[in-house]
Amino acid sequence: MASPTQTLEFQAETRQLLQLVIHSIYSNKDIFLRELISNASDALDKLRLESLTDTTLEASDPHIILEVDEGARTLTVRDNGIGMTRDDVVDLIGTIAKSGTAGLLAKIKEAKDADAAQHLIGQFGVGFYSAFMVADKVTLHTRRAGTEQGTVWESDGEGTYTIAPADGLPVGTSVTLHLKPEDSEDGLGDYLARWKIRQIVKQYSDFIRWPIRMATEPTSTTTDDIADAGADGQAAGEPETLNSMKALWARPRSEVTEAEYSEFYQQISHDWQAPAETIHMRAEGTFEYEALLFIPAHAPFDLFSRDTKRGVQLYVKRVFIMDDCDALMPNYLRFVKGVVDAHDLSLNVSREILQHDRQITAVRRRLVKKVLGALKGMRTKNGETYAKVWEQFGRVLKEGLIEDRDNTDALLELVSAASTNDAEEPTTLREYVERMKDGQDTIYYLTGENRAMVENSPHMEAFTAKGYEVLILTDPVDEVWTDQVPAFDGHRFQSIAKGQVDLDNDADGEGTDQAKAEKAQREQDFAALLAWLQTTLAEHVKQVRLSTRLTTSAACLVGDAHDLTPTLEKMYRAMGQELPQVKRILELNPTHPLITALHQAHQAGADDPALAEIAELVHGSALLAEGGDLPDPARFTRLLTDRLTRAL
Repeated sequence: MASPTQTLEFQAETRQLLQLVIHSIYSNKDIFLRELISNASDALDKLRLESLTDTTLEASDPHIILEVDEGARTLTVRDNGIGMTRDDVVDLIGTIAKSGTAGLLAKIKEAKDADAAQHLIGQFGVGFYSAFMVADKVTLHTRRAGTEQGTVWESDGEGTYTIAPADGLPVGTSVTLHLKPEDSEDGLGDYLARWKIRQIVKQYSDFIRWPIRMATEPTSTTTDDIADAGADGQAAGEPETLNSMKALWARPRSEVTEAEYSEFYQQISHDWQAPAETIHMRAEGTFEYEALLFIPAHAPFDLFSRDTKRGVQLYVKRVFIMDDCDALMPNYLRFVKGVVDAHDLSLNVSREILQHDRQITAVRRRLVKKVLGALKGMRTKNGETYAKVWEQFGRVLKEGLIEDRDNTDALLELVSAASTNDAEEPTTLREYVERMKDGQDTIYYLTGENRAMVENSPHMEAFTAKGYEVLILTDPVDEVWTDQVPAFDGHRFQSIAKGQVDLDNDADGEGTDQAKAEKAQREQDFAALLAWLQTTLAEHVKQVRLSTRLTTSAACLVGDAHDLTPTLEKMYRAMGQELPQVKRILELNPTHPLITALHQAHQAGADDPALAEIAELVHGSALLAEGGDLPDPARFTRLLTDRLTRAL
């Protein structure tokens, strides 16, 4: 004999907990349909699994049906899956927390921020209760496969529910929501509108493996039409399938065409071009997931926008969880598009927030290595395509040299840069190292705003004269990573605008005795001039010395090995950071006619006021030659005009 209808209370302080679930967890009320469809899909999966060992349970045409009744204001989600017994309903639906709920609730009330509350919420509850965000009452009909007795469960979400036996129910579960009125201010949509239902299913449940069907909207509602509709009294058309069920990532790569990959990429990226590279991978073992990633052929317009969203789409068992999961992709790979579908992942009850754990870290690490490996393979096998990808995303990838120390070596292998070796074709660091001179152990580079400015820099003169290759780095990020990355393949990076440079000693580690003697003699001859200049220009420079890097220019400015470059100093100041004045070193070319004449004039009369003006002009000229800003442009112009006038 069937048990009569019973009214039961949810376990623990459920009324308060239900209010918390309904009002605090989900940021988007549309998600209720995703949760109910996911539950229905799970029920179909369970029936399929059990039917492998019990053929009497096999269901024909497994599916999910969405039914709209505008007159009664109800939306029903129905499946013909495994179903539930009465005990299952009490245990799975009537129980929110099996133990310790009071303590959890107290902790949630004490939590001072939303993140802490979300973390605690993730320890109990089921997505089924999201239905109460949009419904005043929820009615559930269910019968488990292999049993005769069905069960009806009903609740208004206020702390109690009724449960009763029911005869004649089909196998499976139907959840009927008695919908609240539409309220745009509260985020409640019109969930009776078929276009809205289609939109939600397309966004969240498009790749569910089972068909999700909904009757098309009635074309008329006359009495004859209703009579013709049959016993159910509905005048709707044939059911339409709302989801595509085409989860490309779940299919073997051999079964997917390039056209299908391209179509899917365009769908998720809103890009009209085909991707430059497709990465289809499957991980098996203790943590299983599939990933379908794409490297675009060109950069989006907002690649460097502060508000750019990054990360790939996250699915769990083909159910859409979030659009931009930045936990799975680092910032410097923000241009990568795609999908990661995990078979099991630590989410909180709302399925909206990832909980940090080793699984996430492991997936992220593998995805990054896969993307970098694909880029390396592209560079090796398809250099032309890689050159275009690097042109679009090279600046972003170089951010990884600052952010991702674990993959520094892999990223350095990808770096492509202009160099003095070829006016048109860029070079890789590997190619640079292979061309290095015998005895050279340093990778030389120079940063600047553009190639022309770098090539014409006075710092280049000795390197050009002696045939040393120099990398030409013109991206702002180059100013940072070159200081933070110590070396490539054992060869350290050296800015030719910093520190001492003596190319005579580069090849064999020591200069000739004659060269050393000549250098010592020059320093002795110019000692007085250098000391005087250092005093005269003390406001602007910290040292004046003779140069070994100049061949045609009179002077240049260089920094110490660990000084900020002028460009980097500008960047920091533009970001509002206060920096102390960075004084640099003025290097003089002792063979230049101007410096020779200045030396002679200083020997003839160090007190001549004109010499101080010439010293200012030498310093200003060196500053302009590297693209720097004059401290007093008006004074420099006046001094230059006066000197030109006297010369004429």
